[in-house]
Amino acid sequence: MNNVLTNIDPHESATFMATRARLLDKRRFEVLFRDGDPAAALAALEGYRNPDGGYGHGLEPDCRSANSQPGGALHAFEVFADAGPATSPRAAELCDWLASISLPDGGIPFALPMPDPVGSAPFWAGADPSVSSLQITAIVAFTAQRVAAHDPAVAAHPWLAKATRYCLDEIEKLEEAPHALVLAFAMKLVDALGDVRLVEKLGRFIPDDGVVAVGGGIEGEAMRPLDFAPVPDGPARKLFRPDVVEADLRRVADGRHDDGGWRVDYTSYSPAAALEWNGLFTVNTLSLLRTNGLA
Repeated sequence: MNNVLTNIDPHESATFMATRARLLDKRRFEVLFRDGDPAAALAALEGYRNPDGGYGHGLEPDCRSANSQPGGALHAFEVFADAGPATSPRAAELCDWLASISLPDGGIPFALPMPDPVGSAPFWAGADPSVSSLQITAIVAFTAQRVAAHDPAVAAHPWLAKATRYCLDEIEKLEEAPHALVLAFAMKLVDALGDVRLVEKLGRFIPDDGVVAVGGGIEGEAMRPLDFAPVPDGPARKLFRPDVVEADLRRVADGRHDDGGWRVDYTSYSPAAALEWNGLFTVNTLSLLRTNGLA
């Protein structure tokens, strides 16, 4: 690992994106780092959309089902966020779809029944559709909040308010540390909302080094400081000492391979997913580094 924290040049990942990434993530890379046309990214996203307004067809790489899924909604909102300040009516239509699958408490199930589970991770294929999931609701709502920052139709949509309220209520009820992914996704949401009290509540479940092992994951898989506090000026960043944040930024920056890309540190459940995660994760990592002034 380097001893000096240095900037990462996103353009050094261009060859990787051209040779290892799906079209959608190439378009996202172009929008974020090459003055690409947001309309091109939105057009690439359209291939994953279903007539009901949701997204499937492997938009979430480890959920290969063609039918619309909450995981697809997450990644669709990522594209709508990248496209900003441009907006698309599809974002509000996605909120309509999420409202249609929401449960009475305002949460959404981790996944919906899928008639075609081949290639999907067992946690997607075997999810209980009758139970709200704080994990998926929090990360979808967090990403929708990113879109809402520039899209008034999403900001005013009643689904987003109801889903956010569900998450805040569930976080209030937590009395012991939840699964690492639940903790990270819930923290991202309350950090984005600027809810200092709930940030501090969740912070009690995070050790000083910011490393929380992912139960059921591969060896060494963990949520780390930047997974909890990705934004420099958010309240969650105050949970960590500056040297802890700097070390994690260095870890992320040093994770780039010689070919210009980053690799996920968790299991992929199909050959297609293993390939598709490459580009998706590389774009998201570069975006994280740029948010922190390093790309």
